[in-house]
Amino acid sequence: MLSLHHLLAVTVVVAMVAGIPSQTLNAKNSDYIVVQSTTSTQNSGLLDAILPTFENQSGIEVRVVAVGTGQAIRNAANGDGDVLLVHSKAAEEQFVSDKWGVERFDVMYNDFVLVGPENDPAGIAGTSNITDALRSIAAQDKLFASRGDDSGTHKAELQLWNETGIDVKVNSGGWYRETGSGMGATLNVGIGMGAYILTDRATWIAFGNKNKHQIVVQGDERLFNQYGVILVNPERHPNVKATLGQDFITWLLGKQGQAAIAAFKIDGQQLFFPNAFSTKRTEAATQ
Repeated sequence: MLSLHHLLAVTVVVAMVAGIPSQTLNAKNSDYIVVQSTTSTQNSGLLDAILPTFENQSGIEVRVVAVGTGQAIRNAANGDGDVLLVHSKAAEEQFVSDKWGVERFDVMYNDFVLVGPENDPAGIAGTSNITDALRSIAAQDKLFASRGDDSGTHKAELQLWNETGIDVKVNSGGWYRETGSGMGATLNVGIGMGAYILTDRATWIAFGNKNKHQIVVQGDERLFNQYGVILVNPERHPNVKATLGQDFITWLLGKQGQAAIAAFKIDGQQLFFPNAFSTKRTEAATQ
């Protein structure tokens, strides 16, 4: 029979092989972290697919709050979370610059696509230039449904409208409709009214109520959609579970987390592409 010392030694070896930081060996079933994240990581099914692996290996429960990126950042700045996983790089970098977060790391990417009705009333299907497509929608007063919720997708959309020189706020309630809702709800509303909608590709692939809407514009480099992860700064909020939160980030940036992201597919289509290759990564994150 193995002694307690030998059992602990075996456990440590198994954990090291599995890529789990040694400090998590003492995690209790009640240990958990709160991850402030986006509706896209939740609606796409990604988190439901990858989190059980981490939870089973580490003993750390991950509780996800899925809201728009802007709200997730505000929640994290208020100390209502341990880790931030969102997709608006400029806002994330500001979060760290303001000392609300410790350090930002690239995690994965996909892209945005513009979807619209099958009959394509603005005549933009196949257009490779997203701002040209938006200008055509505006010029013809064709319906466009915006999330209008300060999410990462909404921020990206507003940046594209800004590049067109069109003030969409002036047209709010006309051809430009703001739902103030998440991606899934906005797709439902937009499809119901026959509008064009900017969505992340992952949510679109996973979305089950496409009706006759289809992708009309894709591939423009400005539609690139990067996700980042940040530990909420425990110096600003002592309640932050810094060790457990860092354990999750280490796993997410490491081989197992990145492989889990790459393996997540729907109908054979990969939804997210891991790219945690920042030179600022800690040595632990490469294990």
